[in-house]
Amino acid sequence: MKTVAKPARRALAEAAPKHPLAGKEMSSADMIVQVLADEGVDTIFGYSGGAILPTYDAIFRYNANHSAAEEIRLIVPATEQGAGFMAAGYARSSGKVGVFLVTSGPGATNSVTPIRDCQADSIPVILITGQVPRAAMGTDAFQEAPVFNIMAACAKHVFLVTDETKMEETMRRAFDIARSGRPGPVVIDVPKDVQNALGTFKGSGLLPVRGYQERMDELAETQVSASEGEAFFKLLANAESPLLYCGGGVINGEAAPELRAFAERFGIPVVTTLMGIGAVDTTSDLSLQMLGMHGMAYANYAVEDCDFLFAIGSRFDDRVAGKVKDFAPRARIAHLDIDASEIEKVKHVDWSHVADAKRGLPQLQKLGASFKKDYRRWQEHVTKLKRSHAMAWNTESPAIQAEYVLQQLNEITKGEAIVTTGVGQHQMWAAQYIDFKHPRTFLTSGSMGTMGFGLPAAIGAQIANPDKLVVDVDGDGSIRMNLGDLETLTTYDIPVKVLLLNNLGDGMVRQWQDLFYTSRYAGTDKSLHKKDFIKAAEADGFPFAKRVSAMKDVRPLLEEFVHAKGPAFLEVMTDTHGHVYPMVGPGMGYKDMITGKWIAARELPKKDEPSGSEGGGTPTGYF
Repeated sequence: MKTVAKPARRALAEAAPKHPLAGKEMSSADMIVQVLADEGVDTIFGYSGGAILPTYDAIFRYNANHSAAEEIRLIVPATEQGAGFMAAGYARSSGKVGVFLVTSGPGATNSVTPIRDCQADSIPVILITGQVPRAAMGTDAFQEAPVFNIMAACAKHVFLVTDETKMEETMRRAFDIARSGRPGPVVIDVPKDVQNALGTFKGSGLLPVRGYQERMDELAETQVSASEGEAFFKLLANAESPLLYCGGGVINGEAAPELRAFAERFGIPVVTTLMGIGAVDTTSDLSLQMLGMHGMAYANYAVEDCDFLFAIGSRFDDRVAGKVKDFAPRARIAHLDIDASEIEKVKHVDWSHVADAKRGLPQLQKLGASFKKDYRRWQEHVTKLKRSHAMAWNTESPAIQAEYVLQQLNEITKGEAIVTTGVGQHQMWAAQYIDFKHPRTFLTSGSMGTMGFGLPAAIGAQIANPDKLVVDVDGDGSIRMNLGDLETLTTYDIPVKVLLLNNLGDGMVRQWQDLFYTSRYAGTDKSLHKKDFIKAAEADGFPFAKRVSAMKDVRPLLEEFVHAKGPAFLEVMTDTHGHVYPMVGPGMGYKDMITGKWIAARELPKKDEPSGSEGGGTPTGYF
C-alpha cells in the first residue's frame, strides 16, 4: 500500500493557527470538554454517575464561562440506552458526530445496544464512559465493568485512556475515526483519576493509530481509472434493463445529489434498501422505493427482471438478498462501496471499485460522458410494474388499518418530515407508505432492529433540526422499551410528534406466528396489559394527548396532532390482525414473494415455459 507524502488534510492541520488555550494547564476532564467544543459539538446526551462526575462538572464550568450561544447543551434522558439513541438520531439526521456521556459499570453496559446499533448501520457517534480509578481496575470495584473488552466487539474502535498525557490527542482521533472512511461508533473509556489529572493543553494533535491514517489517505485519493470506466460502461451498454440498488452508504456519504444526477443522466431506475430511503426522492419517476423482505412488489419484480444491477453503498444483506443464489438471477452485477470487505462478501460481482459514493459516482459519470443508450422501454416496463403491482390494503375491514393512517399522514407532511420509527410492522409500513424527498429524513434501526429506537432517536433528530417537523411513528411494543423518554420531551419542551399505532401486540412477531407457527401467540399478545398510554403521556405533561378509535376521526386528529405546538402524542387503535405485505418469507426468492389479498401478484411462468437465462437474459414476455 502506497503512502501519501503530505495529504491535503494533514497539511491543513499543520498550517492551522495556534489554539488560544494552547499551553494552559487544565484537567483531562476540561480537555475532554474543550475538544468537544473544538469539534463543533453543541449537544451532549447522557446520564451522570460517580465515575464520570469530573467530566460532567467540567461541562457545567465550561458553560458558566461561555455565552449562551457557545454553551454545550446537556440533555439527560431516562436511561443510558436512550442517550445513545438520541446521539444516533442527532447523527443520522445531521451528518455530524453524535456524543453521549455515561458513567462506569451499568452506565457503560446499558450503552452496548446503541453502540452495536450504530456500528451495524455505520453511524458516527462518540461514547465517553467513566471508569473506576486505575488502581482499582481489575478488582471488581464498585460499578466496574470491562468496557474495552465488551465494546471491542461492538464498536468501530475503543480507547482505554490510562495515560493522561494522551487524553487530548485521543479525543481528536476518536472524532477522526468516527467520521472517516466507513463511519461508525468510537468508545473512550476514561478512569476517574485520569479525568482529574492535570496536564498542559496543546490545542492540536491526533493520537497515532498505526496504518489507519495511511489507509484513509489512500482512500481519499482513489480514482476510477479509465480501464475501470471502460469495463463498467461495456456492461451497461450490453444491458437492456439496468437497475441501481442503493443503500445507507449513499446517505452516510452525503452522496444523494451525486446518485440522483447519475440516475437522471443515464435514465436508470433506482431501488433502495431500508437504510437507503431518501437517497432518491421517493416521488421521482425513477424511484421504485424499497426492495427486500417487505419491499414494494414492483421493486422486487424489477430486481427479478433487471439484467444489470449496480449496487452503491449497499451490502446484499439477508433482508435484501435472503436467498443469495436467486437474487437478481439474470443480472450482471457491479458494486461501488467504501468498504473493501463488502465486495464479494455475499454476492459475486462482475465489476467493483472501492470508494465513497460521493467521489466514485461523479468520476464514473465523467468517464461515461459520451455514453448513449435509450432505456425508455425498460422505464416503461418499470412504470407498468408500479401501476400493476401498486401498494394496497384491506379497505373492507371496519378496523382502522395502519396503512391508511400513514397514507393520511403522508398527505399532510408531503414528504418533508423527518420520521423515526421503532421496529416491527409500523416500521415497514412507514417505509412503504410515507414519502421522503430528502436524505437523512427516515431514521430507523436497520441492521440491529432495535425496539425502542424511535422515541429517543426523534429527540436527537429534533435537537439537530429545531425548525423541522419530526414524527416518531411507533408501535405499542417498541415504545414500551424507552417509554420514560416521553418525560424527556416535556422536560426540555422538544416538539416531537409521537404517533403510536397500537395493535395490542408485537405485530411483526405475531405475523410470523400466524404464518409459520399456526397462530400460537407465545409472548406477543398485549391485549391483557393495563397500560393506558394517554394517561402516561398526560402524566408526563403532554399538552396534546389523544386516542383515535374510529376511522372518521383519523384525518382530523392527525391534522390537529401535526400542527400542535410543542410535543404531541396521538394513539391510533389499529387492526390487531393486520399483516405487512409484500413479504419474502425465510428461504424464499423474490419470485416466491407473498403479496397478500390486496396487492396484485404476477403470474409465475408455466413449468414448460423458459423463464430467462442465468446471468444476462431477459424473462419471457419482458416487453
